[in-house]
Amino acid sequence: MQVLKFGGTSVGNAQAFVQVAEIVQAARQQDADTVVVTSAMSGVTNQLFAAARAAATGDHDAYLRARDELLAKHQMVAGQLVTDGTERAALGRLLEERLQGFERLCRSIAILGELTARGLDVVAGMGERLAAPLLAAVLRARGLPAEAVDAADLIVTDNNFGAAEPLMEASRDKSRNKLLPLLARGILPVCTGYVGATVEGIPTTLGRGASDYSATILGACLDAREVQIWTDVDGILTADPRVVPQARTLPELSYGETAELAYFGAKVLHPNAVHPVIDKGISLRILNTFNPKHPGTRVVKDAHLTDGTVKAISAIKGLCMIAVEGRGMMGVPGIAARTFAAAARQKANVLMISQASSEQSICFVIPQGDRAKVVPALEAEFHAELTRRLVDQVSAMENIVIVAVVGYGMRGIPGIAAKVFGALGEAAINVIAVAQGSSEANISLVVAQGDADEAVRQIHTAFQLDKLPVTAGAPAR
Repeated sequence: MQVLKFGGTSVGNAQAFVQVAEIVQAARQQDADTVVVTSAMSGVTNQLFAAARAAATGDHDAYLRARDELLAKHQMVAGQLVTDGTERAALGRLLEERLQGFERLCRSIAILGELTARGLDVVAGMGERLAAPLLAAVLRARGLPAEAVDAADLIVTDNNFGAAEPLMEASRDKSRNKLLPLLARGILPVCTGYVGATVEGIPTTLGRGASDYSATILGACLDAREVQIWTDVDGILTADPRVVPQARTLPELSYGETAELAYFGAKVLHPNAVHPVIDKGISLRILNTFNPKHPGTRVVKDAHLTDGTVKAISAIKGLCMIAVEGRGMMGVPGIAARTFAAAARQKANVLMISQASSEQSICFVIPQGDRAKVVPALEAEFHAELTRRLVDQVSAMENIVIVAVVGYGMRGIPGIAAKVFGALGEAAINVIAVAQGSSEANISLVVAQGDADEAVRQIHTAFQLDKLPVTAGAPAR
């Protein structure tokens, strides 16, 4: 059993669909029990978000225009690749029906003048619900017995709309009950990524870019041998190649290293995607749809290259560092708990924490967009302490970046931190804050946004990551 997931660029146009079809044909020859998961066509989800938000302001033209453009975009692929007239007509009716549903929903949003998280989830998942039947039809046109399956019938989630979490036991039951009979009949399921549904059947989404997550959830539910994430790069790289042109593909990584890189800004994989496959020990492979002979990156429990040194550098931009400072905080119980409770009430995502050993300050990093609500919340929480000068100030430093240096076992290797800071010191890059997790897989540094790219380049050079082996293991195909 294998699960193949294709990202938005992999289904971006007719030629990309042809490439996907060839990959799926080859995969199915190797393993008849193959399940496909697809994202929306590239750009579609952003277009849906924009249309829904415009509808909430009463802009009818925006969503009507989006309806027409989306229909044309999908029909163009169908017209080129689905040769059977009856099949193409049936697909056209399905696409029109789903886009009429999108139009009705946007009209309701416009009437209410409000876009709820629940309503946005229904709109946002429309891209996958258009792409899956289109891809299934393209595969059928090439002789594969494919059938589109809505993941709302497979993945059961909580009701945290916009970033729902799967209920794995219920999802396992539904996925197996739906997909295993299809596979037993020789049918190739083409499942929608990104979407799910609550126990009550209310549509949800798993978060932006979460089709990877959908694939690993289904892989875990089906006890798959491997989950393949097909994207537009040759696997996970040592750094962003737009920042470091010499970046190399990492042939193999551990689950932990991959999770750290995904969490700290590596765009090739959704941050939650590793979690479902860890307990099952399922192999995860990152591959390039447009270069399918490249072996990509293999993600496993115990990577052969996990030798206690740096593997890759990642960065998250657009952040803000909040500091709660005061000499009166020393030895006072509960300051940290109250700080993070106040941030949690604002639903702010805390990406990194750094606390002085003297207990005179607590610093943490959040997305820039959360600053406006977190700072006032902290000032309200510590109003009494600010008045009595036990807390001197709550401050915010904007336009900062977390640079994450990732490699399992670094804590046990002398000189790693010295080399990192030495490289930055030679480049006159100021490190604002530091944190190292107990996982031994990550040293996180806060630097000014203007220094971020150079910091990544300097660390990459210091550890000679451009000299890593180019490949390992057999090609994926």
